[in-house]
Amino acid sequence: MKRLAAFGGIIVVVFILIIVLTNQSNKTKMADNPYDKTNLRQSTIDLLKDPNYQNIIMPDKLKEKINTGEPVTVYFFSPECSHCKEMTPRLIPLAKKNGVKIVKYNILEYDQGWDDYSIEATPTLVYFKDGKEVARLLGSHPDDEIQAFFDQVVLK
Repeated sequence: MKRLAAFGGIIVVVFILIIVLTNQSNKTKMADNPYDKTNLRQSTIDLLKDPNYQNIIMPDKLKEKINTGEPVTVYFFSPECSHCKEMTPRLIPLAKKNGVKIVKYNILEYDQGWDDYSIEATPTLVYFKDGKEVARLLGSHPDDEIQAFFDQVVLK
């Protein structure tokens, strides 16, 4: 019986230690948080240092940018979306290769984006110009289709 109690105690201590270390790690990751809030979901926190998920844009800044009329390419993603996890590591290097600047909108953290931009699913790549949507690419696509979107829409 004593062994069982000791084993149970060790398990409780290990779980407490894991929680403390996770919280400490999250605090470190959140130090340079590009979001305008601190209550981020763990899946977002896990992407804070990922180079493919930089250049995050806040909802108000995106509206401002679109309203100026300047061209903007927006990548609507969710850190929990399996299709986003598959497409993002291909999309971002391809965009860099083509000189296409993409701002990223985390729709999990800012869910008003679903309605504001009529997003049906993630990932969604949308190109705006003169304050209006010009084209969108819905879902995960092969590299050649992403390149065609850049060539026919963004770089045109």
